[in-house]
Amino acid sequence: MRAHLARVDAVIVQAVIAGALSFSHLHDLAAAAGQDGWKAWAYPVSVDLLLVAAWRRMRQLQRAGQAAGGPRLWFLVALAASLGANVATAGLLDVDDVPAWLRVTVAGWPAVAFFGGTLLAHAPHAPETPMARTSLVADAETEPHAVPSAVDRPDREALPSSFTAPGPAPEPAAEPVATPPPASAAVVALPPALVDRVRALAEEHRSATGHPADPDVVRAGLGLPPSMTASVAAHL
Repeated sequence: MRAHLARVDAVIVQAVIAGALSFSHLHDLAAAAGQDGWKAWAYPVSVDLLLVAAWRRMRQLQRAGQAAGGPRLWFLVALAASLGANVATAGLLDVDDVPAWLRVTVAGWPAVAFFGGTLLAHAPHAPETPMARTSLVADAETEPHAVPSAVDRPDREALPSSFTAPGPAPEPAAEPVATPPPASAAVVALPPALVDRVRALAEEHRSATGHPADPDVVRAGLGLPPSMTASVAAHL
């Protein structure tokens, strides 16, 4: 647990440093391109917001097993704007004589960022879990269990020829048919994304308690019906 917290702390520190430097470079570039005052401070906020929104949308579509080409494009656009500002302010650009194309690019950025953010915000939201999981759960609940075939009865005619009945054979009583044992819950194959979530929850439980996770607890945490306990246990 301490090692995990140390890794998280290191990532947070690196993110704060990178964000602060990138924010400052974007502000300096916008100011050099003629965007003074509060406008220069609004540019880094716009770039970072588009970067975060595109990343979150891309991850959401990837978890749902859908194509994430649109969000990935806007993520690359925002990343190019941030990285370009970092490189341009490293001494490669004369801030006292900014080229005209850069001034046009900086001035047109708000419209580009607004267009990208609108597409990301108003795109249809896909569920975070694959649709295959829903169909598998529905099939497991509606599919009837296979009924075993009739119980085999011993062959009464396969007796030795030398066997002689001591008297008239009594009428055979009706032989009760053995009731088959209840069929165990069918193990349904889970999609890879759901298997990853099952193992992640089990690992979190093991890290927190030091004991293996109970399949019923993991199944309830994922919101699956009781009939999916065997499928969850098969992947633990």
